[in-house]
Amino acid sequence: MTGSERGPRERMVFSAAQLIRRDGVTATGMREVAVHAGAPRGSLQHYFPGGKEQLVNEAVDWAGRYAGKRVARFLAELPEPTPSGLFAAMVRQWTEELRTAGYTSGCPVAAATVDCAESAESTRTAAAAAFARWNRPVAQALTDLGVPRDRAEPLATLMISALEGALLIARAERDVRALTTVSRELGPLLDGARTTNQAPPER
Repeated sequence: MTGSERGPRERMVFSAAQLIRRDGVTATGMREVAVHAGAPRGSLQHYFPGGKEQLVNEAVDWAGRYAGKRVARFLAELPEPTPSGLFAAMVRQWTEELRTAGYTSGCPVAAATVDCAESAESTRTAAAAAFARWNRPVAQALTDLGVPRDRAEPLATLMISALEGALLIARAERDVRALTTVSRELGPLLDGARTTNQAPPER
């Protein structure tokens, strides 16, 4: 969905996610969200009566759903889908963004977790649900690619954890070294987990 296709509520959720991934929750104010979204400030109270906490939680939910939906797109773009190829595509999305736009933005779910896990239980819950919403399609993709179901979920967790950690290091170092390293080192492990060479189903 492009910016022009989003209604004011969706634009504000999207803008909150973009600002949180860059500045964190604490530094992201409701006024900044309204300006970024091109929405009247008064509309924030209308759409988000729960205030900033509700907006943050919905932005986290949006990010989890976005990441989950990207999995199918990554698979569809691979000429020969493999577990390592899927992970490389997940990593490549970030390496390309960091190299193009600078090392200023990370994952909004991770940012919200760091800022709010201890202070806002609803945000911690939203972040946990967002990671699960991302983890499930990755695990299903691994299963479709021939990884036994009992290993697919733990490996999906490993992939996401490695990606999030490497992203943090990349932003600190202003270099994609950590991202390319996890892609290269985990690739053989992921492919080695397959018991069949089954291709993913038609999507």
